Amino acid sequence: MEQTMPQPEVDKAPAPIGQGYAWYALAVLVLVYVLNFIDRQMLTILAPDIKRDLGISDAQFGFLYGTAFGVFYSVFGISLGKLADRWSRKRLLALGLATWSTMTALSGLSGSFWQIGAARIGVGVGEATAGPCGYSLLSDLFPPRRRATVIAIYSAGIYIGGGLALSIGTGLAHAWDHAFASGLRPLGLAGWQVAFLGLGLPGLAMAAWVASLREPARGRFETTAMPADMPAREAWRAFGADLATIAPPFTLMAAARRGAAGLRANLIALALVALAAAAMTWAVGDAPQWIVLGTGVYAVVSWAQAMRHDDPDGFAQIWRNRPLVGVNVGYGLTCALAYSASAFGPLYAMQTFHAAPAQVALIVGGGGAAGGALGTIAGGWLGDWLSGGVHHARRVLVIIVVLVLALIPQAIMMTTTSVTVFYLGVFPLWFLLSAGLGSSAGTVVNVVPPRLRATASASFFLGATMLGLSLGPYAAGRISQATHSLWAGLVVVTCVIPFALASLAYAWVHLARKERGA
Repeated sequence: MEQTMPQPEVDKAPAPIGQGYAWYALAVLVLVYVLNFIDRQMLTILAPDIKRDLGISDAQFGFLYGTAFGVFYSVFGISLGKLADRWSRKRLLALGLATWSTMTALSGLSGSFWQIGAARIGVGVGEATAGPCGYSLLSDLFPPRRRATVIAIYSAGIYIGGGLALSIGTGLAHAWDHAFASGLRPLGLAGWQVAFLGLGLPGLAMAAWVASLREPARGRFETTAMPADMPAREAWRAFGADLATIAPPFTLMAAARRGAAGLRANLIALALVALAAAAMTWAVGDAPQWIVLGTGVYAVVSWAQAMRHDDPDGFAQIWRNRPLVGVNVGYGLTCALAYSASAFGPLYAMQTFHAAPAQVALIVGGGGAAGGALGTIAGGWLGDWLSGGVHHARRVLVIIVVLVLALIPQAIMMTTTSVTVFYLGVFPLWFLLSAGLGSSAGTVVNVVPPRLRATASASFFLGATMLGLSLGPYAAGRISQATHSLWAGLVVVTCVIPFALASLAYAWVHLARKERGA
């Protein structure tokens, strides 16, 4: 009898996706982002209890909220962004969701600064999948004329999740502490630990839902033909190779394979970063901050060097794309202000106005969530409307204008002695700060080819986390610790805004010139 030879497994063609399913997928992705920021933001409203139980300072808290999370989020986001350009985005997102949910739950078992720091690193690694996968999926679910709007809707999950985190985190912690006020707590767990456990575990069920989504064809709205996704084994092998180019000490081996010149350039970068980290540690202390941040900077430089050698066209599209670099830096510096307010805003209200945590969670959390979600969507829609899907420089103007306007409620909130006035400033501040996100993301995905959208999105989050998240909260906390004034820490961070505006203006000039054909 004739024996049939086994045939190689071939991936099925992506199923047709209608408009209704695209909106359904968007709704699921929004829920993912909501959960993402619940897990990330809950640390802030629980800050007093965590600082007391673990004996940590404002600077250490800024490190936990920003640097420990942000550096690893950025570094792994580079390789995971490239993996999302090669492999199933829905599967990668589901895997990331399961990872960060597990690490959030483990945060609830932490008994020291170092343990919770390690858990925050794990949360950062898992959450690094959300931005690149989400942006890339949405770019293939919706046509160019709607991308900034739908990405803004997706990004609204940041603020919805951030607001819910304050209310849910406070509610769970208070209920647990009240129920066991006698001190006989099951397993010796405090309320803040139970809050992490209770909000981390549901993400495992959500990961299965994400894995059930349909994968849209890459570049289905573009005329340029797209290569097929790699088989899983090849994609993960490439991911390992990419990770080796950014993860010390493998970076040295990867650089050596590029020849003597490549190794020399990498060693010079390593020496310069190490000297800078040592100098900052000597000047201000807080060695973990500068060691972790220095590791992140060295990883990014190593990635850029490897990309320049292995993918010159991709390097040019990311690192020599002036509008993209301008938006990444400008929005990243804006995030220093936003993340500082996010990290210490609730604590500032509780310390300055002696407001109850539940009240702060409701008003600051709710007002910030509403303002942030509506602002993100409004900013994305305005960018789409002004650009007409073609004039992307107009999106950058939206970012510039809303950033300038955001300084008004920021100034009022930092100078008022009335808690009512402070509360009234929450909604407009977050509406305006978030309005730049939709247009920033819309610009990023529209100024690179389809094959590089996830990688470009990773570079966008790189700016937001390395410049904003890793430096903003730490700087605010360090200044607060040195001056014994959280107000001083929050105000001084505002000094980054002129530099952000200059970078955004740089992006606008070059993008407008490019669109005119000059």
